[in-house]
Amino acid sequence: MTMETAIFPALIAFVMELILCPVLIPLLSRLKFGQYIREEGPKSHKKKAGTPTMGGIAIILSMIIGCVFFAGKYPAVLPVLLVTIAFGLIGLADDFIKVVMKHNEGLKPLQKFILQILVSSAFAFYLYANDFSTTLTFHILGGAQLDLGWLFYPFVVFAMVAMTNGTNFTDGLDGLAASVTVIVATFFAITAWGKGSNTLPAASAAAGSLLGFLLFNTYPAKVFMGDTGSLALGGFVTAIAFVLEMPMILLIVGFVYVAEVVSVMLQVGYFKATHGKRLFRMAPIHHHFEMGGWPETKVVAVFSIVTAILCLAAMLLV
Repeated sequence: MTMETAIFPALIAFVMELILCPVLIPLLSRLKFGQYIREEGPKSHKKKAGTPTMGGIAIILSMIIGCVFFAGKYPAVLPVLLVTIAFGLIGLADDFIKVVMKHNEGLKPLQKFILQILVSSAFAFYLYANDFSTTLTFHILGGAQLDLGWLFYPFVVFAMVAMTNGTNFTDGLDGLAASVTVIVATFFAITAWGKGSNTLPAASAAAGSLLGFLLFNTYPAKVFMGDTGSLALGGFVTAIAFVLEMPMILLIVGFVYVAEVVSVMLQVGYFKATHGKRLFRMAPIHHHFEMGGWPETKVVAVFSIVTAILCLAAMLLV
């Protein structure tokens, strides 16, 4: 791996983001593709209603352009990119139904789940067809290993669906999902470089794209990524972790995603078990802190710092 393989995809994706966002944001505004704010959400978010959404289109396009020059020489880029695009298209359909067709719930949960299962199953088949290891390595347990055999492939589907929903839940504050994921993408870029993995251009392009997107997505956001972006990012982080044959590292570097989805599950379960009581002030968990008095910027900063520290710890473990 050369220095250019790490730097050029990031720079290309970053520059493309700077070109695409100033074009896309006014277009989304003219088309009235504005964010819908849930009634049950924090009251402070009401002012965000109408902010252009579906900015994930720019993230995906920037990643594609950042990777396209390297896909021929680095074949592992393609499956990671295809999974990212596939989940992005699911998110795009969801956003389109919500924003354009004015159906606030978007895709029905079962529809979204089936589509996620299909994409995840196709990726699991790719891993099977290319003889990827079915052994899980638990770095936090000193490198202990467990060979799942055929159970590995259902595990791939489960992990991918869970992680994409985790990133989807993380996208609830200005710059939160992008800030957390740019750190995770940087971790995977450094790890791919160290392992000599062909996934390096994909990880670098993702980091560069998100850095560019953050210029328009930090508080107060001029554009939101929407499900188009958040689901694409979930597909990206899960796919690259499996191609690098280190999926369990997501429990560490993707701790924020895991905490977000687990907080929703706990909130719903506790609410039903206690007939109306809440475990958190509001779920996903970033809203719990927000409702406790933290400004959005503090929540984003703390979650990003936690992710950065955990990524540094993960580097020591791997």
